[in-house]
Amino acid sequence: MDANYQKLQQAIDFGQEIESIQDLETLLGRILSASRQLTNADAGTVYMKHEESLIFSQSQNDTLQSRQSAGIGLMYKTFTVPINRRSIAGYVAATGKTLNIPDAYLLNGDSPYSFDRSFDEKVRYRTQSMLAMALKNTAGEIVGVIQLINARNEQGSVIPFVKSDIPIVRILADNAAMAIERAQNTQTEILGMIRFLTDTRDPEETEAHVNRIGAFSVKIYEAWAIKRGVSPEEISTKIERLKMAAMLHDIGKLSIPQTVRQKTGNLTAEDYEIIRQHTVKGAKMLMAFAQTPYEIAAAEIALNHHEYWNGTGYPGHVNIETGQPLPGYENGGGKPRGKCGEEIPVFGRVVAIADVYDALSCRRVFREAMKEDDVLRTLEKGAGRHFDPDMIDAFFSGLDTIRAIRERFPDEAAA
Repeated sequence: MDANYQKLQQAIDFGQEIESIQDLETLLGRILSASRQLTNADAGTVYMKHEESLIFSQSQNDTLQSRQSAGIGLMYKTFTVPINRRSIAGYVAATGKTLNIPDAYLLNGDSPYSFDRSFDEKVRYRTQSMLAMALKNTAGEIVGVIQLINARNEQGSVIPFVKSDIPIVRILADNAAMAIERAQNTQTEILGMIRFLTDTRDPEETEAHVNRIGAFSVKIYEAWAIKRGVSPEEISTKIERLKMAAMLHDIGKLSIPQTVRQKTGNLTAEDYEIIRQHTVKGAKMLMAFAQTPYEIAAAEIALNHHEYWNGTGYPGHVNIETGQPLPGYENGGGKPRGKCGEEIPVFGRVVAIADVYDALSCRRVFREAMKEDDVLRTLEKGAGRHFDPDMIDAFFSGLDTIRAIRERFPDEAAA
């Protein structure tokens, strides 16, 4: 079969594959990996347009990844690029033109754009061939830019990008841009619910907070799953669901009266019981319209993220419709027995760690943020009591990435 025909079929199949991906970050990763596979590119980057800038949103690099320990992903700091003709990505976003550059280091003075070597020098990498293309939505508007770096031949040597590949990458990019539009709409809906929660019920449920919880959860789960030998395909599927679902972990707080939520101290036993109900009510709210795997996962997380590994958490084995114990799961007082160990669903155990880490690390209306050493000691002490010990190990194995995520999604006061 002709190689170009095979690549064309790959691009068409990819368009169908990504139709169900709802998480934007997962989608961008798939877009980049599929584009790199088509062109045999060593590396690549996706920038997303925001107002008059491009936000560095996704990056992959096989050469740099090969230098990392197994299971530890690369982490890049987010930055922005002005949309103008001075940089390669900025030029593509400003003009909509595709650039096929044989060697970025040999751009002459006639080009309006230039290549910044500072990242290469910092990480000891050599960017050579580049293919930069705009991502356009159904209205023809530019929503981002994809840059592919260092095409390779069968012997592994870097070569210029093949011209005949460009129309095929264009097909893939057009399908990708439509999927991006869908994912952005889904993300807008989720963040809209979070903003409503922030405005009306809980000022601590900020957009930055839920983005951190989602990203922390993905990192913890990925490290845990790799160590347990979970297949890459299953990990990829679970991560997409987890990222978005974790963001809705506290949606049940919408049901808590403001008179209780606004108290900063002296909570009564009755107040605590009302607050605890956000787990059951959140799960019930989400299950009422759950149709997709991520919505089902969100309900599971809402219900279980306050369970303790030793069985002393809440709400326990409960019927979310009635709030009553499931038959056979009553404790001595007639209340639901807490779930323990692996009775707690995997996603609930993951988000429990992410949520506590973020809560302790951030300032609250009634206390200052804890020092990181104290936060980490609290998590360590909680292993086997509050938290799944293996997942705590996974958390600490990716601590550098966890810290980078915190920097990527700062609270407004720290921005």
